[in-house]
Amino acid sequence: MTLPFLREVLPDIINPHFELVHYHKLGNVSEKTMELELHLDEKNNLPPGYLSSNYESKGFLPSSRVQDFPIRGQAVYLVIRRRRWRHKETKKEIRNDYSFIAEGSKITQELSDFLKETNRYPRRYH
Repeated sequence: MTLPFLREVLPDIINPHFELVHYHKLGNVSEKTMELELHLDEKNNLPPGYLSSNYESKGFLPSSRVQDFPIRGQAVYLVIRRRRWRHKETKKEIRNDYSFIAEGSKITQELSDFLKETNRYPRRYH
């Protein structure tokens, strides 16, 4: 698999805001399963409504790992690093707000909606 191909299979909400930086194909020997882990970094775009002259990017928040739709029988995990923005004078931090992660879970909203429609409980999904 290549990075351009994997960008095409990401949820539509991801591509405008995040850059796919690398991926790992991982095997779980005890469960005899394969996982695909996609690492995404938020693009260097300030949240809407803020002036770029007043804020600066101060690195990334700790990454979050969320599950997405499987690809060819492999579990898919998105490892997402969001940017921290800090006001140059007040030092107040801000960040973009994304709704693609289902509330109170570690799966994408799109996957959560799909599982609800099929009457499958998200925690049993892997």
